[in-house]
Amino acid sequence: MVSFAEHPRIVRNTVEEREYQMRMAEGCSKDSTLLILPTGLGKTIVALFVVADVLEKNKKVLILAPTKPLADQHHSTFSSLLTDADVSVMNGHMPPEKRKRITDENDVIIATPQAVANDLKNGLYDLNDFGLVVYDEAHRGTGNYAYVAVAAEYSKNADGLSLGMTASPGSERERLDDICCNLSLKRIDMRSEDDHDVSPYTYNVTINRIELDMPKDLVDIIGLLDKMFNDYTGELINLRALPPSDRVTTKQLLIAGRTLQFRHRSGERSAVMYRALSVQSMAIKLGHAIGLAETQGVTALRAYLNKLKEEALQGKGGKGAKEILSRKEFKEICGILEKTNVEHPKISRVMSLVSKEINYRPESKVIVFSHYRNTCELLVEKLSGINGVSVGKLIGQSAGGLKQREQTQLLKDFRDGKYNVVVATSVGEEGLDVTSTDLVIFYENVPSEIRTIQRRGRTGRKNDGVIYVLTAKGTRDEAFEEVSRKKEDMMIRRLRKLRESIRADPVPKTIQKGVADFDRP
Repeated sequence: MVSFAEHPRIVRNTVEEREYQMRMAEGCSKDSTLLILPTGLGKTIVALFVVADVLEKNKKVLILAPTKPLADQHHSTFSSLLTDADVSVMNGHMPPEKRKRITDENDVIIATPQAVANDLKNGLYDLNDFGLVVYDEAHRGTGNYAYVAVAAEYSKNADGLSLGMTASPGSERERLDDICCNLSLKRIDMRSEDDHDVSPYTYNVTINRIELDMPKDLVDIIGLLDKMFNDYTGELINLRALPPSDRVTTKQLLIAGRTLQFRHRSGERSAVMYRALSVQSMAIKLGHAIGLAETQGVTALRAYLNKLKEEALQGKGGKGAKEILSRKEFKEICGILEKTNVEHPKISRVMSLVSKEINYRPESKVIVFSHYRNTCELLVEKLSGINGVSVGKLIGQSAGGLKQREQTQLLKDFRDGKYNVVVATSVGEEGLDVTSTDLVIFYENVPSEIRTIQRRGRTGRKNDGVIYVLTAKGTRDEAFEEVSRKKEDMMIRRLRKLRESIRADPVPKTIQKGVADFDRP
């Protein structure tokens, strides 16, 4: 029998009482905390109880979310579960006077961080009356992200409480330090799916890895792109713009580019330096083309090469774009692309997996993740032809994509059953509640432990789930998979060490650059 949590500011018989959530909320209500909890285990519910405690003290609450759809989702949750509280949502598209009125008239304000950061900078309102700021997806709280600016302003409120929430803080210790320091978080509270008080609420997620052989036309194209790429990276090594290396990485090329730009800004104007800048630009373009050919397929590659042609014709790509187009290897690639009718084998495999799932269980919900918008659109086109499949496209709002209100509507349609399949770019990876997704497909691997964890977290939230990871043999799919795995293993090891240090020594540990204590009841 379900037992419901009790709180004077929370609607009765709506929130299941879970011991780990109650204990975490108790600690978060006492001191500013970074809350680390796997996706689907109720970070928002922990925040709900902290918000309720602050409201009892007659203080306002600001809840920040990275996107408007996520902010709208929080508005729906908090407005339905809180009692005796005025809850409103705001964003940068609203007139400033309306945002000012919302902050004046409501107890709980849910907003995107850029809007709040700009309002604080312009003196539209202040945060003196706020007793809590919640930073959802707190792993974003580094660098120049708007969370940092809001936290800097809020830190002037000496009595203000802060709560950062994330499922994946990252593998680097320095990043964890930065998050805590930037958001003024004094302690870290964490749980994993293996903890005794958490495991009863977890579901099984089966991960299946599928290896695919590349078709000959794509192999030939990749070979020609590799030839050009190696020529240019070899030239950069000879120009001493790169250190000797068997295989130059994108990261090395980007570092070389920054170094060359610095030399240029410092006044160097030699012919060698100008040639190195041009060659570095060409190598970057070719590296990107190789990645598209290896992990995405002909459609995405063709679109990118056509873009290079347009840049060369319009003079936008500099001498580099024209030089690439003039090479015999590029002309051979164009010849293959004109004749071939093959696509990446991942396309047919995605269609097969989705068709099998929907035919076997028509009530299933499926998400397919693709890093690139061109591939996303191609998958939508292909999947739309499958009997029983109703597919929606979830992409970002840049370059004519979906506006945030359209993203919100699409997710609602997915929850309501209008769509049973959604093909999503990275905008679908983070935070959004897509209810009980039964199957998740990774069209490609991504070299980020945070993004990989976020993708996996779209299933196994309210029932058992299945994940398929598609990997093209002998390509950067394999390299990205290994990078992500190593980073995630490193993150898990570091979090385990933190937990062990807490068990061994109850004396608070101090973050090197910040003031966070690691707390685990």
